[in-house]
Amino acid sequence: MLRVVSWNVNGIRSPLQGMLYEEPSNYAAMVVGRILDKLDADIVCFQETKVTRDVLTEPLAITEGYNSYFSFSRSRSGYSGVATFCKNSATPVAAEEGLSGLLATQKGDVGCYGNMDEFTQEELRALDSEGRALLTQHKIRTWEGKEKILTLINVYCPHADPGKPERLAFKMHFYSLLKIRAEALLAAGSHVIILGDLNTAHRPIDHWDAVNLECFEEDPGRKWMDGLLSSLGCQTGSHVGPFIDSYRCFQPKQEGAFTCWSAVSGARHLNYGSRLDYVLGDRTLVIDTFQDSFLLPEVMGSDHCPVGAVLSVSSVPAKECPPLCTRFLPEFAGTQLKIRRFLVRLKDPVFRDSALKLNNKTQVQMHQNKARVRSTRPRPSQAGSSRGQKNLTSYFQPSSSHPQASPNLELPSVGALVTPKTSEKEVMAKVVEGQASASEAKDEKEIRTSFWKSVLGGPLSMPLCRGHREPCVRRTVKKPGPNLGRHFYICARPQGPPTDPSSRCNFFLWSRPS
Repeated sequence: MLRVVSWNVNGIRSPLQGMLYEEPSNYAAMVVGRILDKLDADIVCFQETKVTRDVLTEPLAITEGYNSYFSFSRSRSGYSGVATFCKNSATPVAAEEGLSGLLATQKGDVGCYGNMDEFTQEELRALDSEGRALLTQHKIRTWEGKEKILTLINVYCPHADPGKPERLAFKMHFYSLLKIRAEALLAAGSHVIILGDLNTAHRPIDHWDAVNLECFEEDPGRKWMDGLLSSLGCQTGSHVGPFIDSYRCFQPKQEGAFTCWSAVSGARHLNYGSRLDYVLGDRTLVIDTFQDSFLLPEVMGSDHCPVGAVLSVSSVPAKECPPLCTRFLPEFAGTQLKIRRFLVRLKDPVFRDSALKLNNKTQVQMHQNKARVRSTRPRPSQAGSSRGQKNLTSYFQPSSSHPQASPNLELPSVGALVTPKTSEKEVMAKVVEGQASASEAKDEKEIRTSFWKSVLGGPLSMPLCRGHREPCVRRTVKKPGPNLGRHFYICARPQGPPTDPSSRCNFFLWSRPS
């Protein structure tokens, strides 16, 4: 059996406190290992890792028993990014970063790019610049003993911000490029699995509030998925797209099967979310080999939950990892970086000759400087002069610059140093006087405290929501606009269906300016 799992971890460096109940000393080294052990899969695909190569550490990238592959964002730090961890028993035969082929190194790549003439080179470079796709190609063996090729495409598709129409165009271009590459791999004879965060809830059953969304079916992302997926799942008959949504193949009518919830509103408590994460397999592969497709909503640590599938095939591991494997990165391979990597080779002979002349001139000047330094050094015969090294005993001789103590100096008598005995009455009077002054200081402090309390008043009490008569929570407007930065109060309960009385009511109140 081959088990594959996908999870949007929302930051792989500081995730998953829900899975760790203690703080180990080597946190970074243990967290990934515990995640992989918890998911118990042969291949694990992570999205939204939010790491770039300059901050990737060895304990995070290299885990015992696994070989890992990362795709980094080249446009922003701490943004996007995907990673694939494969057990050594499922080592891929090839691995490649990106969908366009522009990031390919020509050695150990997956290949099969299809016709991308609809995109310019600048568009392809931009689509692959955010670290949103990673391909690993594996050799598998069916229960009949036949060996086949399986390509996994780990994707983190862009989110379309309603306030940024250019991001919707970017998302649709990414979708189109993904489909072109997947179909090209299928045409070359490879089985294909697309898994990850597609950032689109396909059907109304996949969204908690699809009824109240305008033109739900007309969304461009949903139309793209209509063209990619077969409409009849695992059933026989006509179909549209070459891929199948594996979860709906096994659970076609399961409601509330969500994979993403709003962390700000606490919507996960009442399962008020949407299904954005998928395992899509080509039609032949799903019908012949998929045994199960599942969600893991009980696994905490992110605003998404893991999804996965089980295939009735075995993996045939490659003898060695592809060059993209993180263990081959110079910073992790134990090879020291040489300074020649940071220098530019001089190809022009004129520049080369001038550089050689400059080097010879520098060496001559260095020899002259050394000779000049030797000539100015003091000779051994000068060691006994006044400017030579001082003797250690010279520091213990009396100095003539400091006057010596006068021998006729009179010391005070012992009686003058003894404190006269104080009577008991005087002592008691001083104690009473000290207590009185302390009481006065305490009264004065209390007066000042009460004064400032009356002036400042302290924090205002939270208003009560009308639906539950419970204290509200205070929020801040972060969306750009005229109300940016303003505070408001809403019901403190988690977001949920309007028909659920235990969910958040619609109470809203602007906070008074201070």
